[in-house]
Amino acid sequence: MEENKYVTIYDIAERLNLATSTISRALKDHHTISDKTIKKVKKTAEEMGFVPNTLAAGLRGNKTRTIGVLIPTVTQPFLSSLISGIEIAAQKSDYTVIIMQSHDSYEEEVNMAKSLYSNRVSGVICSLAMETSDTAHFHQFSNNNIPLVFVDRVPKGYNTFRVVIDNYTAGYKATKHLIEQGCIRIAYFSAGSELGNLYNERKRGYIEALKDHNIEVEEELIINLNSVTYEDGVKGSNALFDLKPIPDGLFAPGDILAVSAVQTAKKRGIRVPEEFKVIGFNNDPISQIIDPNISTITHPAEKMGKAAAEIIIKNLKSSKNDDAKEITFLNTEVLARESTQK
Repeated sequence: MEENKYVTIYDIAERLNLATSTISRALKDHHTISDKTIKKVKKTAEEMGFVPNTLAAGLRGNKTRTIGVLIPTVTQPFLSSLISGIEIAAQKSDYTVIIMQSHDSYEEEVNMAKSLYSNRVSGVICSLAMETSDTAHFHQFSNNNIPLVFVDRVPKGYNTFRVVIDNYTAGYKATKHLIEQGCIRIAYFSAGSELGNLYNERKRGYIEALKDHNIEVEEELIINLNSVTYEDGVKGSNALFDLKPIPDGLFAPGDILAVSAVQTAKKRGIRVPEEFKVIGFNNDPISQIIDPNISTITHPAEKMGKAAAEIIIKNLKSSKNDDAKEITFLNTEVLARESTQK
């Protein structure tokens, strides 16, 4: 069986008995080539099944018109919506997207970053892995003028673009909502390294809301999780329900953690919301499906993805490097549902 072979401009040149330079220019509608020749070349190229090698063309200019996206996982609804926003903006400007998952592993994140760099991506959008405490592996992009945008889980002090929400205010709003519903012993699930300060900022908002309402901050009610998963949420919830007395409220900074808390409470005979109120974060679809459905904080994932991609594209089109800046979306809201009703 004959091996499949890509049609090249050399094959078209041989068919038409023209120089390869003529074929190349004709395919680009170059002004030095007659309309008749351009039409003939394009017709022949179509008949032969010629597809332009955009990767090779990009490499010649050291650009591939590709945006690399490095995220913890594609399975989280927030991150899948983020990707959707990135792809919408990228497609409008004729960029393709490569998606790589770190699975919240620092080691995998380092390897994926190297892979994106070796593939000569035009820009990189990253949400940090849970384990990441060092960002030296991103210097290869910054040092070579490859636009880098951190989104949602962002490092402290890294001089590049960042797209985030105001996590402190969001954490404050969530905790204040529980207080307004009558809670006086409110727990919090913390997660992640000190570097990716997303959960720490939500925790800071939680603590300030308690202090502003003259409620004691009890360290035993702050549970540190290894990861933001259902399984870790169950472990954290059981630790809370082993306390005497149990807390009467929980701010879970992720809807999957809120779901685990509600289901663990049910198994232990604790009524939600009568004895234990829960508010989550992200407004994932599961928060509306579970019974009782879960109060949550909105998180503009798709909008953040679009903004991150637009920063990359704008930076690539600009002749000068823009100063690094942070875009903060302030439009997070409390969505009050059954899990926090009085």
